[in-house]
Amino acid sequence: MIRLHMPRLRQLRIVGLAATGLLVASVLVAPASNAQTVPQSAPVTAAANTIPGVDEIVSSPNLRQIANLPKVAPLDSTNSDIAFQGKYAFAGNYNGFVIYDISRPSAPKVVSRVLCPGSQNDISVHGDLLFLSTDSSRSDDSCNSTAQGADVKGSWEGIKVFDIKNKANPRYVKSVETACGSHTHTLVPGKSSKTVYLYVSSYSPRAEFPDCQPPHDSISIIKVPVQKPTDASVIAAPNLFPDGGFPGSGTGSATTGCHDITVYPAKDLAAGACMGDGILLDIKNREAPRVINRVRDTVNFAFWHSATFNNKGTKVIFTDELGGGGAATCNEAIGPNRGADAIYDIAGRGDARTMHFRSYYKIPRNNADTENCVAHNGSLIPVLGRDIMVQAWYQGGISVWDFTDSSNPKEIAFWERGPLSADQMVGGGTWSAYYYNGHIYSNDMVKGLDVLELNDWRTWSAKLVKYKELNVQTQPSYLSW
Repeated sequence: MIRLHMPRLRQLRIVGLAATGLLVASVLVAPASNAQTVPQSAPVTAAANTIPGVDEIVSSPNLRQIANLPKVAPLDSTNSDIAFQGKYAFAGNYNGFVIYDISRPSAPKVVSRVLCPGSQNDISVHGDLLFLSTDSSRSDDSCNSTAQGADVKGSWEGIKVFDIKNKANPRYVKSVETACGSHTHTLVPGKSSKTVYLYVSSYSPRAEFPDCQPPHDSISIIKVPVQKPTDASVIAAPNLFPDGGFPGSGTGSATTGCHDITVYPAKDLAAGACMGDGILLDIKNREAPRVINRVRDTVNFAFWHSATFNNKGTKVIFTDELGGGGAATCNEAIGPNRGADAIYDIAGRGDARTMHFRSYYKIPRNNADTENCVAHNGSLIPVLGRDIMVQAWYQGGISVWDFTDSSNPKEIAFWERGPLSADQMVGGGTWSAYYYNGHIYSNDMVKGLDVLELNDWRTWSAKLVKYKELNVQTQPSYLSW
């Protein structure tokens, strides 16, 4: 989601816990469960142009909801991204994060809630470590911080590191301050198991922000020693756009940083969605990623938001978050090519690889003008021999679609709630919809955690693939043909 630009300060400096007297996060251990089990009746189907009523659930017959776990205070702010490890799901919220036990997908349980405000709280996990992005200027790096303007030199934004060995009692162990904060971050495994890296994406510099000065055409790279995370530090800030990037237009955002980066470590490849540009990077040297190809869409794309590779690494999908996630763009007036996905084939080898546009994909249903709806976070479904992904569309719900034919993508399943209001725009809907070990998990901004079951002949083979850990922007490979 595009953030509202409130005054904030960002610095590129490392903040040690011992030096700052960092306060430990408040951990709220939840009761056993308040999950709402969804009756196992057949789903209600909807015609393409039928808009459901307020909170009415409609779906294709092959996709059904099996559980919902609502938000509760104090983590009743906006829900954001999700990561997975073993039998756990880790869900971000603008006020902190929640750890769920999903060993029974139809009955998820809250293991712990950690109160630590700092939007968006984009989240990833690795072993006993959890990483959170803070992209709202705070009074300090503690979990008791308050909002403070970026024009104040002492304000803080960046990455927070937690020890999650004890899932019921996560411990805040380290903070790393980064230039322009951390809107999102991407976990990048090192070439050895001793190290992981975080590629930190941020944007929108302003002259009055001492630590986010224009131009801001770089990302921050944090190196994390796995056995000693308190030594995590910024080790590089490569400039990805030495020519300044896309300057902006009446319909497209200027490039002043990146919104999100998806890495494909097995192929030493990454794709950056960078506001006005889509880029392909070689990440063989984790500490020095190199841009090898760049594309723009000055006709239909407004804000390059995120990226997904196919399993072979021969295609990449970029999303356009038209309206910043707060507008009604899934309607007849906007049409099928704006606020959509763009599918690019990747041709060539090595530094000669280039991206070639093939088609757009957008959900084939109109939403109400009171519903924020646009392309947002999704993941590849590990299907043998086909390219299929599941994707969140805010109040447009969840779409499962096949892009095996890059020029002719088709939806094969969907699920959505009706609008939160029939009379006025009220923001909500699914932020992230990801496939993990047999089920789809959705972090709804307002309604909480949803769990869905997909039963379709085209995706049955995905049930054979089991991940020990999944950070979707750290894209895993799987065996295929």
